[in-house]
Amino acid sequence: MKETLRETDLRDIGAVKRGKVRDVYDLGDRLLIVATDRLSAFDVVLPTGIPGKGKVLTQLSIYWFKQMEGIVENHLIETDVENFPEPLKRYAPMLKDRSMLVKKTKVIPVECVVRGYLAGSGWKDYKETGSICGIKLPPNLIESARLPEAIFTPTTKAEEGHDMAITEKQLIDITGEKLATQLKDLSIAIYNKACHIAEKKGIIIADTKFEFGMIDNRIILIDEILTPDSSRFWSVRDYKPGKSQDSYDKQIVRDYLNTLDWDKQYPGPELPEEIVEKTARRYQEIFEILTG
Repeated sequence: MKETLRETDLRDIGAVKRGKVRDVYDLGDRLLIVATDRLSAFDVVLPTGIPGKGKVLTQLSIYWFKQMEGIVENHLIETDVENFPEPLKRYAPMLKDRSMLVKKTKVIPVECVVRGYLAGSGWKDYKETGSICGIKLPPNLIESARLPEAIFTPTTKAEEGHDMAITEKQLIDITGEKLATQLKDLSIAIYNKACHIAEKKGIIIADTKFEFGMIDNRIILIDEILTPDSSRFWSVRDYKPGKSQDSYDKQIVRDYLNTLDWDKQYPGPELPEEIVEKTARRYQEIFEILTG
């Protein structure tokens, strides 16, 4: 099995804040974000990593950040390790292709979810209520149906556990009306542009989530964007509404875990080599399709 980077250890750089997938180093006026090969499923970080996953997430994010520069500013400062500050260069082999030097922002504490298709928790919500996050939808839609137009369904941003869906009114309570409107308009504009680009390459973006921060009252697109960890990608060729679709993401892992007698609590089980290799191929495949 290929080597994976489970976690970084840049001792002389400073304290690290470990997320489910990313290690973040505070460099004073900026951050170093390193995407590891960790994989979480059902909100549990599994003991087995996926080789190359962090590189795919980073390079795909860089690709999309550049595509969206005409819509919104992003947090990228430098992505080439050769141009990183001197203390980081000794870690170049570890950081290459999987790290970004970014601006430090005041993070807006919501996840901006956009849905163009009826899938996942949105489908479950619709079956029960005829709505998603309080947005009324036409009756008699089927699973994976394309929605009449993309909808904005924000969630809370949980440090641990599940993000919780919120209504637009609840979003306004958190951010204020002006910022809530800007977040909605930006999120839908980014999603629509991404769909236009992806569909030309044979990929449907069923749904995705964005995160934003503020610098000097400017909204900045941050974190990752339009990766298999933050989005549901389907093949245009294989798309058949009326059932769940095959996704270019960690669905292979989720499906495998659902066959086990595991209570979805920490610690998670090790993954067999075959599942790891299939998942790694899936990540690499969507990267190649989208970026060419």
